[in-house]
Amino acid sequence: MRRALHNIVLLPRNVGVALLLGYRKVISPLYGDVCRYYPTCSAYGLEAVQTYGLVRGGWLAARRILRCHPWAKPDFDEVPEPRRPYALRRTAAGFVVSTLQPKD
Repeated sequence: MRRALHNIVLLPRNVGVALLLGYRKVISPLYGDVCRYYPTCSAYGLEAVQTYGLVRGGWLAARRILRCHPWAKPDFDEVPEPRRPYALRRTAAGFVVSTLQPKD
């Protein structure tokens, strides 16, 4: 029951992941490789939302997109590590699910 509730709480995060995966599959190839940073802004946003959720991950992605402009120095910029580990794992499709174990 606890794990099911945790997966329901993860629903907004996974909606954000689905939107970013759709963007990366449909829209991003139209622009080509134009990002000044590695990983690309969409990959950074996807990892940020997977790691921190829709609100904080979206905030990190928005800050990254604002830093990415033609005059930016190319750089390696990774999503900061969380301070504490979460009971989450990523599926092969990129979605986030709970790893909480049911209580006996």
